[in-house]
Amino acid sequence: MDIRAEIQSHASQPLTHQLLLSLLKEYKRPNDKLHALLKDNVLEAIKKGLYIAGPALKAGKPEPFLLANHILGPSYVSMDTALSHYGLIPERVYEISSMTTKASRQFDTPMGIFSYTRLPLPYYAFGIRQLKLSDNQYALVASPGKALFDKVVTTAGLLFRSKKEVTDYLIDNLRMDEDNLKSLDLKAMAEWLSDAPKKDSLQMMIKTITTL
Repeated sequence: MDIRAEIQSHASQPLTHQLLLSLLKEYKRPNDKLHALLKDNVLEAIKKGLYIAGPALKAGKPEPFLLANHILGPSYVSMDTALSHYGLIPERVYEISSMTTKASRQFDTPMGIFSYTRLPLPYYAFGIRQLKLSDNQYALVASPGKALFDKVVTTAGLLFRSKKEVTDYLIDNLRMDEDNLKSLDLKAMAEWLSDAPKKDSLQMMIKTITTL
């Protein structure tokens, strides 16, 4: 078996330790072979137990959103990363931000910085969609409304007591477009309120958007 060709054929996906051991089952010491592949840049470590095809193969890479789902699970991409992906904020985002039910963590990897912020259940589970990134790559990503909610919920000290505070934040601070805000699924967002942190602030945000 040509192990390089096998790894290259899986290059669009994150490679788990378990998957690699199955590909290396013909070797007497598969872990030793794995370390040799890392040394030869055939594999590149993302974190302990998770790898991608290395630079020696000149192969494709998993999409960052898909990688984010695998670095820490359960998780989904959200906040500025999702808002930028949907074109709701003008800034290009370099850090991949995700939500998780586990403790908040950050991973500095060869593919960039991946941060994870803890959310409580059942609020965590609302507004998650599966996005097709390429022919064989899919990732869990917040809907536009959930990404905005998550940003408000997890930003320390951010509370809305008036419509002016909401418009100042959304339009002046985040530089969001009014038409894009009005296109959000406000009905779905309202259904999440009863289980959401910062319920009053989120409710004020929905009321403000309906009057734009």
